[in-house]
Amino acid sequence: MQTVACLSCGAPVNFRSHASVMAVCEYCNATMLKDADTVRYIGKMSAVLEDYSPIQVGSSGAFGSRNFNVVGRIQLRYAHGMWNEWYLVFDDASTGWLGDSSGLYVITTVREATKTLPSFDDILPGRQYDMGGQRFTSSEKQVAQCIGGQGELPFKVEEGWEAKVADFRSGASFVTLDYSDGEQPAVYNGTSVTLADLKMQLLREDDQIKASAGKFRGKLDALDCPSCGSSIKYIPGVTSNLVCPACAAALDAAGPEATVLAAGESVAQRLTTLQLGATAKIQNADYTVIGAMIRADEEGTEWNEYLLYSTRNSFFWLVETDEGWFRATVQHKWPEWASLEAESATLDNVKYTKLYDYTATVNYAAGAFNWRVAAGDTVQVYEFENGDASLAAEVTAQEMTWSRSTPVEWSQVKAWFGDGILGSAPAAKAGSSKPGSIQSKFLWWILGLNAVPLVFAFSHTFLYTIIALIAIYFPSSYFKDGAEKK
Repeated sequence: MQTVACLSCGAPVNFRSHASVMAVCEYCNATMLKDADTVRYIGKMSAVLEDYSPIQVGSSGAFGSRNFNVVGRIQLRYAHGMWNEWYLVFDDASTGWLGDSSGLYVITTVREATKTLPSFDDILPGRQYDMGGQRFTSSEKQVAQCIGGQGELPFKVEEGWEAKVADFRSGASFVTLDYSDGEQPAVYNGTSVTLADLKMQLLREDDQIKASAGKFRGKLDALDCPSCGSSIKYIPGVTSNLVCPACAAALDAAGPEATVLAAGESVAQRLTTLQLGATAKIQNADYTVIGAMIRADEEGTEWNEYLLYSTRNSFFWLVETDEGWFRATVQHKWPEWASLEAESATLDNVKYTKLYDYTATVNYAAGAFNWRVAAGDTVQVYEFENGDASLAAEVTAQEMTWSRSTPVEWSQVKAWFGDGILGSAPAAKAGSSKPGSIQSKFLWWILGLNAVPLVFAFSHTFLYTIIALIAIYFPSSYFKDGAEKK
């Protein structure tokens, strides 16, 4: 390890890896470039935005049989969100990267590029590509800007540095093609992991994350209003509740992306069953509802989705539909799916059959999200089913994700959230049919069956049949209406 004095403030700056060519002073953010035996000052790097990640410079872990230390980070922002790339140094002096995006993690190391790689412009999320004799599906394609850095890094990075990257997945295998330096990409190969897999140590404490998430270290900055695009000056970490001077939109700037809570008085408040801020202990972990949105399909059918956050576990969604409640978890290991037109997908040797595909549109959103959300956003959804479990692929022009859903009883939701529930969910959303619906359909079927011969041979017995069915149906209808009013 090489230690030098910061050329701006004099504080010690460490170069733990011989591969590191740049380091950012943790005290003043001065950036120093190591060139042979000299170190020179090249300016200041913007402080990173402290997000919800539990990882920090100084954390350690193990990947397989190799131990590593986290020695640096670059933070990248794209049109709809942001992610971290943590620079790792292994015990054998080799290096790698730990990608960290909304609780999903991948470890990659650089590999030799082949000559058969696609061009950046030709890559489409959801399409499959052959790389190194293996079939991969394009999962994401982004042009991102560096917005901050920490620690030491293996190449020169300055604020505004642009990264052109495309990610690909096959099961747990992962490939990144980095086109930042030209048409021939650098190749990073690796695998999806969890923090538990990595046996991470020296992570940030829960209270530290909650206290610092969304804050810079005192720097006047600006953000673009996500409602109208106007620039708003603010001091991150100090002024987190904003009103846009151009469109009067109320903004929450406490997170990495400002989220529209209400666009002046033009957006009517929409009630959802779970309220923002509601907390629950789920599988011995504390979760908070940080975002809620209402989506709809082409036929106008709406459902509610709630984003749940825990400092120690990945984000997941609770989905409230007319058919019940479901827990949806974004998959770090991808199913096998031959193409967008394939009628089945397989995950962990379990085959899921396609139900339908449709366009889902965001009708309403409030709270904080791990990507930028706005009313009117659309995504193409492909749903598959096996018993009570289902898989869903969501595809846009920039990315593709897979999630797996399992049903949750309404009684369980109530037990989790208690006072965090606003009113009672309709009976259908409790996972059962509406009272009287099955009975009424059955009785009308009997009436139709009896009516067929009676149309041609009408007699007074048909009148008796009608009277009898009304006598049976009326109580069912009465109780149905009463239940719906409750």
